[in-house]
Amino acid sequence: MEHRALGSQGLTVAVQGLGCMGMSAFYGATDEAEALATIDRALELGVTLLDTAESYGPFLNERLLGKALAGRRDQAVLATKTGIEFTDDGVLVGHNGRPDYIRRSAERSLRHLGTDHIDLYYLHRVDPQVPVEESIGAMAELVSEGKVRHLGLCEVAPATIRRAHAVHPLTAVQSEYSLFERSVEQDGVMDALRALGIGLVAYSPLGRGFLSGAITSPEHFAADDFRRTDPRFQGENFERNLAVVAEVRRLADDKGITASQLALAWVFHQGGVAIPGTKRRRYLEENIAALKATVTADDLAAIEAVAPRGIVSGERYSPELMRNLNG
Repeated sequence: MEHRALGSQGLTVAVQGLGCMGMSAFYGATDEAEALATIDRALELGVTLLDTAESYGPFLNERLLGKALAGRRDQAVLATKTGIEFTDDGVLVGHNGRPDYIRRSAERSLRHLGTDHIDLYYLHRVDPQVPVEESIGAMAELVSEGKVRHLGLCEVAPATIRRAHAVHPLTAVQSEYSLFERSVEQDGVMDALRALGIGLVAYSPLGRGFLSGAITSPEHFAADDFRRTDPRFQGENFERNLAVVAEVRRLADDKGITASQLALAWVFHQGGVAIPGTKRRRYLEENIAALKATVTADDLAAIEAVAPRGIVSGERYSPELMRNLNG
């Protein structure tokens, strides 16, 4: 497993991590035994970065990781997130980037994770009512106390990255990035990260499973699957995007790999770290095998020809959720 420095603050992780959200929420039925077995297998295969958040469940996913890592905490780099407030009973309150909530949230995450420190602590979304400097300042205090090792932001604008980084050096920014979602290349985020020495953590590098080539109808999703409300999986958007996936799959077939593996290999080639999410061992193993795929200049040109920047149809979230991005 190749390792990369994530940013310039001393954190090194395997180039492929594991997004754990779907093990507990948003993507249909869950299976704790299979989720635990998937985490076990990920660690066996050399995955180090495990990504969660208190909002995944809420709290269920953090507790799952605490259970999975009991007695072997040192085998993983744990990333979790704050900034979306829940009561202790799991009731959603809303955005909250105030220092007092960040501290309470961190202490709760530490309990749920069964650990004395968080390796990478993200501000999940920027609270529009709280200057990011105040939120990052509170998170920096947790670093000075040894409860957090590194800081990051999720889905933010370049100006916000620079403001936060001036308060405390950031290690990573987590953004959606895939053949279907390349806005960080256009909105200045990628340029800001490179200039400041901050790592990119790409979530949904398979376009929420679309780029796997295995999805043929949104009707196959469970009733509580988040993708039933995702504009890219609706109506004409779905059909147009499916046609693009077919072309990616054709290129993958020519190389003797899966569409997922080609899509992931493309992300790895761009730099940074990817955290494809899965809740099953067989998909984990398929994703890990992408690291063996070679991507040549000719491959990149062929991929760009069938999946150029901006090819995807539809926004990546509903209008309400889109308003929470680029804080």
